[in-house]
Amino acid sequence: MRPSVMLCPALLALAAGCSDSPSWSGTVTDSAGVTVVHNPDVGVWAASETWTLEEELRIGVVEGDPEYIFGRIGSVDVDSRGRIFVLDAQAQHVKVYSPEGQYELTIGGPGNGPGELGPEPASLSVGSGDTLVVSDLSNQRVNRYAPDGTTLGSFRLAFENGLPLAITATRGGVIAAQVRPLALPGEAQPDSTDVVVLLDNDGSVLDTLKRFRSGGTLRLWGDQPAITVFAGEPVWQISDAGRLHLGMSDEYRLEQYTSTGILERIVTKSFVPRAISGGDRELMRSLFDAQLRATVPPQAFAQASAQVDEMVGFAEHYPAYARILLGPGNSIWVQHVPSPSELSDEDRISWNFMDVLTGVSWNLIEDIGAQDWDVFDSDGRFLGVVTMPLRFTPQAIVGDKIYGVWRDELEVNYALRLGIIGIQ
Repeated sequence: MRPSVMLCPALLALAAGCSDSPSWSGTVTDSAGVTVVHNPDVGVWAASETWTLEEELRIGVVEGDPEYIFGRIGSVDVDSRGRIFVLDAQAQHVKVYSPEGQYELTIGGPGNGPGELGPEPASLSVGSGDTLVVSDLSNQRVNRYAPDGTTLGSFRLAFENGLPLAITATRGGVIAAQVRPLALPGEAQPDSTDVVVLLDNDGSVLDTLKRFRSGGTLRLWGDQPAITVFAGEPVWQISDAGRLHLGMSDEYRLEQYTSTGILERIVTKSFVPRAISGGDRELMRSLFDAQLRATVPPQAFAQASAQVDEMVGFAEHYPAYARILLGPGNSIWVQHVPSPSELSDEDRISWNFMDVLTGVSWNLIEDIGAQDWDVFDSDGRFLGVVTMPLRFTPQAIVGDKIYGVWRDELEVNYALRLGIIGIQ
């Protein structure tokens, strides 16, 4: 089966004035030198202008050649030659494939020696000169590799300075990290301000790009951790040119900063917060219990369930969005958040709450993001909605290609490349 979704051909005109469409009914104002774009909930795309997204390449098999079998794909990215890098968090290595999907080499492997990776490495990104940057939280370091897989060394992550929640490299030569204050059990509540810092190749801090309010999903102080499902979280991406796109997920407001940290644009969109109903809370608790039953012995279930009930709470409203990606022509892609009652039975099962409890993932929202994404042009004007294939998680948009992870009905992982059809 070749899954496809509809996409507006306005992407071609992003840099050429698609935002000037007369059908756009938003407003643009100036506030002390900052451009503020207010968007309605209807975009400028028309049905007759739609393009299609088509699967171009699928890497992975259920059984057979081990070079094409994945445990759990954590990240996918692509270099300037179109080679595809797939971080297998379960196997603790990176596999590299040609643009045609042919296996080329494996980088890293389990361990704590030079170039090796600890359990569940967090992320992978391709930086300047196709240098590979892999966040290895278990070993408290970031590993760097040359395009041929040769290790370029690593730098230490100073957990005493805070918890590194996200680390990414850009093709423009920037390594950026989001750090959250961390307190050990029993210690007082730390400062509730996250920071995005720019790092040199040796891990030294070059600059502090932005400070902002910490999210509320995890409480990392006191006698035991606490989780608030659907709490607001900072969501950000940094472009190859060094521009930071940042928002708090509990309101539909995106801020764009220059490479020197100066606020230059604010993008908003009509949004009515949706209350989390009692029925959805009960549904989520039943999902938690189902996952517990699958992971703990029967005699330990009652105690484990009680601990989860004590540990887990819920926000009052669903977030405005889950994630941000940057696309063609400096477009901004913003992922919707559905309620659990809107999900299919199979999607509810695949929402892995246990990843949060075991430390594999810290952000529940990423596990329950919707197929639908709002797309804005480079001026911040709402174009319309893109619907991704079912069970596909996009992770990088490079040129007219989208790379990510697709899971089949049996939770087998594949690396996928989707192409935008119709770009001249």
